[in-house]
Amino acid sequence: MRIPPRFSLLGGAAALLSTLLVGPAAANAPAAPPTSSPTSAPVSGAAYAATAVGDICYSALPPQAHDTLGLIEDGGPYPYRQDGSVFQNRERILPKRASGYYHEYTVVTPGSPDRGARRIVTGDAPREDYYTADHYASFDLVDHAC
Repeated sequence: MRIPPRFSLLGGAAALLSTLLVGPAAANAPAAPPTSSPTSAPVSGAAYAATAVGDICYSALPPQAHDTLGLIEDGGPYPYRQDGSVFQNRERILPKRASGYYHEYTVVTPGSPDRGARRIVTGDAPREDYYTADHYASFDLVDHAC
């Protein structure tokens, strides 16, 4: 079974240790996913150009995306062997992160003879989930609060 890196096998022990070392306010503060601005100026050199990531409410996702997010929370099993593999961000749409930060999972497309184009890409931060319906041409950050 492949466990996504954002989930700790230590569970609550990590939160307790964090509280003891840095205090309760820092331990309970929600980790905000990285944000980007579509109006940011491109940076020269090897840095990524501005990203354009939209938002989508959890309730607006297709039911199969809910199924995939549930499997991710449970640590699998996943329907495809590629699920849980490192997402390389070759399209440079998501915020630039170190290799291994993002992982991808298939969102089943009813009637498709293959994996289809829909994916969930997760970051290491809690609830940093991106949905793409067009095989990485665009992404929406999932808002789990709506």
